[in-house]
Amino acid sequence: MWIQAWGENSLRIRSTKIASMPEEDWALIEQEERETEIEIGESRATITNGKIRACLAKAGKMTICDRNDKILLDEFLRNRIDDKADYCSALEIQAREHRPILGGDYSITARFESDPREKLYGMGQYQQPFLNLKGTDLELAHRNSQASVPFVLSSLGYGFLWNNPGIGRVVFGKNLTTWEAYSSKCLDYWVTAGDTPAEIEESYARVTGTVPMMPDYAMGFWQCKLRYQTQEELLSVAKEYKRRNLPISVIVIDFFHWPLQGEWKFDKDYWPDPDAMIQELKTLGIELMVSIWPTVDYRSENFQEMMERGYLIRTDRGLRIAMDYQGNTIHFDPTNPAARKYVWEKAKQNYYEKGIRIFWLDEAEPEYSVYDFDNFRYHLGSNLQIGNLYPVMYAKTFHDGMKEAGQDRILNLLRCAWAGSQRYGALVWSGDIHSSFKSLRNQFAAGLNMGLAGIPWWTTDIGGFHGGNPDDPEFRELFVRWFEYGAFCPVMRLHGFREPKQPPRGTTGGAGCVSGAANEVWSFGEEAYEICKRYLLIRERLKPYIKKLMAEAHEKGTPVIRPLFYDFPEDITAWQVEDEYLFGPDALVAPIMHEGMVSRHVYLPEGASWVNAWTSEAFAGGHLIKVDAPLDIIPVFLRDGAKLPINA
Repeated sequence: MWIQAWGENSLRIRSTKIASMPEEDWALIEQEERETEIEIGESRATITNGKIRACLAKAGKMTICDRNDKILLDEFLRNRIDDKADYCSALEIQAREHRPILGGDYSITARFESDPREKLYGMGQYQQPFLNLKGTDLELAHRNSQASVPFVLSSLGYGFLWNNPGIGRVVFGKNLTTWEAYSSKCLDYWVTAGDTPAEIEESYARVTGTVPMMPDYAMGFWQCKLRYQTQEELLSVAKEYKRRNLPISVIVIDFFHWPLQGEWKFDKDYWPDPDAMIQELKTLGIELMVSIWPTVDYRSENFQEMMERGYLIRTDRGLRIAMDYQGNTIHFDPTNPAARKYVWEKAKQNYYEKGIRIFWLDEAEPEYSVYDFDNFRYHLGSNLQIGNLYPVMYAKTFHDGMKEAGQDRILNLLRCAWAGSQRYGALVWSGDIHSSFKSLRNQFAAGLNMGLAGIPWWTTDIGGFHGGNPDDPEFRELFVRWFEYGAFCPVMRLHGFREPKQPPRGTTGGAGCVSGAANEVWSFGEEAYEICKRYLLIRERLKPYIKKLMAEAHEKGTPVIRPLFYDFPEDITAWQVEDEYLFGPDALVAPIMHEGMVSRHVYLPEGASWVNAWTSEAFAGGHLIKVDAPLDIIPVFLRDGAKLPINA
């Protein structure tokens, strides 16, 4: 067992039963050695690094405290080794368990005592409405719309990173907290102590990395749908935004613009002159983002070479097929450095050299037709043991290639992340979610917890992905409420697979894939259009403010959107609020997330004064107030005299 200082006020704890400690740092960045205080006595040993101290009893139990000896984490141990200890028990439950797997390594379990009053946040993105994760049972695995980023921030004053990329599970129970990895060589976690959530978050960012500085264009509005089928269709939409004098920063070409999966290039039948298209968009002041999938079709021109060179993931049983959507496919293996270089060179030749500077790295979990995690094997090992690294290495594939090409402000859109993804320019969106108010509420919790898990660049499909008819009055209400919320998210991106579906424009190549109905801001009726136009202009006016928020995310790892307690940790009520958030330090946003709602209660944190951004009415902090919220208004309050151009 190794306990060592790893960053300021932080410790890394590792335990293994193999012959030597594994060398991988996984999410962590190597740190300079720090001076620590180590004391070894007859019954216990302690190590102190600034504000954190670990005490290891001779009987095997470890307790982690802050500088005032307040217990932060206390291992759950029940054995008979020391009959004088309060944990002496006939249960014989170990705090650190390495259970052998026949013919393999170990299943790993770490157990801690639980304080029922503790509140827990972070852990990435799960499709559930709870901001406070105490009492939840979470799968440590990625799926479409689920991103496991295993860092948790505690109201007790610590942050905890489960530094293990294997598939597993965590239960934040009332009686104990249990972390599991189903196959691993080593138990590995990192813990930090801090006086405020911001201090904890910044310590975590220093050991796992921060996002690059966001490109200026990415702070505006992004237009997308499933899917623009031709070059002519895409350009017509871009020109219509300009004709209407509507702000637009990015327009997106979605999947199946290619001949076959694994052929990372435009299908010339439907995109005959991409060079001219890209240049025309640039003259309009619009960046083009293109979709990349990691899947390789057996029929594609690159399949045989990639298989022979070992660039594709493998299956331990059955056919070597991971997905069967629009063809039999297998994913490229980004844990293989040579495979990363191969895929980037294809993308560089067919996209980057034409002027494309931003990529949509879809299917980043990666998605499987059948989630048999134990069946897939990568260059670095079994998916069961290292599979959660996939989105990190996928982001690294393009980040490193773009950096080598001379680009510094690198941003790519991914459908998944793990700890450390942020340092490779990963903007995560919440996946193929349903178009409903219930789903909107899930995204609200997901976005805040992603930021606290160290992924400050996050967004949703405005309006949801699956469903939604632009002519349906009920969907129009949802769309408007989502659009208003999207204006105050780190990235404002409109996307969706609207009804009714549109027929394919052809039968060859990617054209065999269907498209959805119109999904532009003018597609939802005149009332919705006028509201959307209002919020597009608000987003545009807020760009200087957003740029400051992105600088904080880059420099310190500060979440762009965060719960009220992040800035007001001394306000007990702020820890209870789960339907409001701060968009940077100066704006409190209270979205409307229920159908038919035209007013709501808003809590204004103690320790600041607040002004309604729409009415200029002033309020003292520490109070719950009721505000009107007609369809065109999302409640926003400005802090301590902040002058943001919202109601200009």
